Amino acid sequence: MMQPMRMHRLLIAGTCLVLLAACGRSHVVRESSHARDPSRAPAGERPVRVSQPKYGTTVVVQRGQSVYRIATENGLTALDLALWNDIPPPYTIHPGQRLRLYPGGQGVGATRPATPASAKSASSKPAPSKPAAPVPAPVVVPAASTIAWRWPAEGGVIASYAGGDPTRQGIDIGGKGGQPVRAAADGVVVYSGAGLVGYGELVIVKHDDQWLSAYGHNRARQVNEGQLVKAGQQIAEMGRSGAARDMLHFEIRYNGKPVDPQQYLPKR
Repeated sequence: MMQPMRMHRLLIAGTCLVLLAACGRSHVVRESSHARDPSRAPAGERPVRVSQPKYGTTVVVQRGQSVYRIATENGLTALDLALWNDIPPPYTIHPGQRLRLYPGGQGVGATRPATPASAKSASSKPAPSKPAAPVPAPVVVPAASTIAWRWPAEGGVIASYAGGDPTRQGIDIGGKGGQPVRAAADGVVVYSGAGLVGYGELVIVKHDDQWLSAYGHNRARQVNEGQLVKAGQQIAEMGRSGAARDMLHFEIRYNGKPVDPQQYLPKR
């Protein structure tokens, strides 16, 4: 017979628990069935698979709201919203709490830089006879990492990371169902479940206060939340949960913001 605690965990997988009402009473908010089955979501509430950050924008949690609901209403994934606001599993939020809808680094309430006054005055002048030279794109320098990263699975990269493209926040590694998915570095499992839409069976490992890695679309998870793992230790089996083919979706995040995993993984 299934143990009571195990049954309880299955019933609330993928939910945000224990919202505190303004009156001080506790309320449990469970995600509806469409959190697991996107096709069942009513129009206007379909889950988001990629995030569109709203820089400078914050929201105040209202009674009855969950991480999933706020993320979906604002064009974000629940995982991004949780990471950007340092919300740990089981993703509990409280009425009156302020959440930002963009990655850290600009501060709550920050806005896009305003156009300088000199630039505004210049814009009123007649355009020069010759077009201005194009401004080169800024060079993005990867954050330095002292972590000895390793590849999480065998197989070729079938989709690469693209900075600024919300549809490509990590890399996809092709393979066969059931092959090992391994921890890319030492750390502690901070999430193991299927409650974040778009990632299938997902494992997230925290390596230190700044770095974490995510492993999505698994067939089966082999670790539990709070478990310590070593680099190279098998944590899951590759699969296609939430994907069209057997693959591993792998992300590395620095302060909650996705970075290019291939900048840190050993060259193959």
